[in-house]
Amino acid sequence: MQLGWIGLGQMGLPMARNAIKAGHTLTVYNRTRSRAEELAHEGARVASQPSEAAQNDVVVTMLADDAATEEVVFGSHGVLAALQRGGAHVCMSTISVALAQRMTQAHREAGQIYISAPVFGRPEAAAARKLYVVPAGPQDVCARLQPLFDAVGQRTYYMGEEPAAANVVKLSGNFLIASMIESLAEAFALVRKYGVNPQAYLEMITTSLFNAPVYKTYGGLIVEDKYEPVGFKMALGLKDVRLALAAAEAAAVPMPVASLVRDRMLTGIALGRQDADWASVARIAAENAGL
Repeated sequence: MQLGWIGLGQMGLPMARNAIKAGHTLTVYNRTRSRAEELAHEGARVASQPSEAAQNDVVVTMLADDAATEEVVFGSHGVLAALQRGGAHVCMSTISVALAQRMTQAHREAGQIYISAPVFGRPEAAAARKLYVVPAGPQDVCARLQPLFDAVGQRTYYMGEEPAAANVVKLSGNFLIASMIESLAEAFALVRKYGVNPQAYLEMITTSLFNAPVYKTYGGLIVEDKYEPVGFKMALGLKDVRLALAAAEAAAVPMPVASLVRDRMLTGIALGRQDADWASVARIAAENAGL
């Protein structure tokens, strides 16, 4: 498959690399050109503008937030202006529901196709091709894109014809992870205050009540108090919880736990921890408990 790929950050770079390994031909663009040039040695062509990367049947965007995505898509050298009629824009970023709806309409009016396909997983999962891909959009197009999804992930979950549905799923999933981290943080603070061995506690809960990879991953980080290398910055976690709350407000869905988690992450930002891993909110819980 001939692909344009825009965005080579912590997630985008290993994903693009895996797409090349799977045999896809990539034209890559990144605002910091040196990141793109890393892939030039692996067979990718480096574009000078997003529009150059968009001159393919399919262009993928994997960017940090709404602002970066809007600039790349709607800018003067953006995807919308360059993508051919019938071409597909696959947005794998975590963005707002409102922006996904706006891009769906804009691409439709331009005779193009828009697919939301966000992913679940940290950078190490991206490198190992262990992401979970959640696409939504025209089913026949998503079916044709399956080789792309297989190149970056271990399983694909199709969420329906409306692209924004995938963004709702992604934001709700990140809310669940954030609330789980907060709950783990509070639970570990409690057991530690009573002298319980945190490693023994982690083994018990992750082999019985909560035998799930996400509990094992984040529980391990909290027990070891090890948050480097940073997998997902607290500032991005706060952004995602805010997007979930915005989607909830638009649909009149109360999410009181999300509000609590937002405030906890906002505390982390106020303490200067915006670039720390979002799991380090556990330090706040520990500090509040006098640990």
